[in-house]
Amino acid sequence: MIRFGLLGCGRISKRHSDLLGGNHIEGARLVAVCDTDRARADTIASRFGVAAHYDIDDFLSRKDIDAVAVLTPSGLHPQHAIACARTGRHVVVEKPMALRLQDADDMIRACDEAGVKLFVVKQNRFNVPIVKAREALDAGRFGKLVLGTVRVRWCRDQAYYDQDAWRGTWAHDGGVLTNQASHHIDMLEWFFGDVVSVHARSTTALVKIETEDTAVATLEFRNGALGIIEATTAARPTDLEGSLSILGERGTVEVGGFAMNQIRHWRFAHELPSDKEVIEKFSVNPPNVYGFGHQAYYRHVVDCIVDRGAALVDGLQGRKSLELISALYESIETGQEVSLRFVPRRSRLGVVS
Repeated sequence: MIRFGLLGCGRISKRHSDLLGGNHIEGARLVAVCDTDRARADTIASRFGVAAHYDIDDFLSRKDIDAVAVLTPSGLHPQHAIACARTGRHVVVEKPMALRLQDADDMIRACDEAGVKLFVVKQNRFNVPIVKAREALDAGRFGKLVLGTVRVRWCRDQAYYDQDAWRGTWAHDGGVLTNQASHHIDMLEWFFGDVVSVHARSTTALVKIETEDTAVATLEFRNGALGIIEATTAARPTDLEGSLSILGERGTVEVGGFAMNQIRHWRFAHELPSDKEVIEKFSVNPPNVYGFGHQAYYRHVVDCIVDRGAALVDGLQGRKSLELISALYESIETGQEVSLRFVPRRSRLGVVS
């Protein structure tokens, strides 16, 4: 039994606490939560009958925590993840793992030195439609990859950003590229491989925040394919979509829905009998009030800890995604195409003003 503690009891903690506290993950259970906001910590603790802490040192002094889910603001992930690792706890950290590449490197190093595992939450990789699309990719069914597109058209109004002072800030959050679209950017890179260069631009269209609420970018991949990122939290009045399109010389797949959880298009030049099953049985994630992707993700985490297996998204994978996001911001600030690998000079992401 892997005993988990939750560090941070904000908006995203509901999904994690429902799964762990509700005993929906075999081999895992919730034992304690921690947040400097006592009301938030007490709410989750009382709901699941676990201990509440308001100080990280007090929280980490417990002897019954094997792994910690770090759910604090993104800019605080590094110091919190490193603190957990140094006390011998495995670390599950929400996206993005950090806001600066140096911080990501420090997190990876701390976990390696402590001999603990570092997991970065990328639950959409476990969505059934994504899994089937990845199987088609690994089988070579797309042939030469031509174009990959992600679209994040979500609604986050001023009230959302006003919920917490850290939202929409350079020091602790970043904009739509770092927060809402980070899963989609990771997915684009996971399917198309290493990025050679990016060119991006952004604007803050409808809300009062430091960072962007809308951004677009073009990408060139090492394999010759091109990519497009369209990301906004300025869709009104409601969320529209979160989608991934994969176009190759022998096939096209589009995974849409709110969070890449529904197959909209599945066509290959060489059809297989299994294609009909994909459309009929696997085109949508199974109904699950607790969130299919997170549930499958935590099962994977538990299996990796118990069996000492390799994580699908470890610290190095999380860093790779962060490097791409950092390059996008560098391009926005300079107005120039930015090559990977690069050293951020103008990007304001993670910098305290």
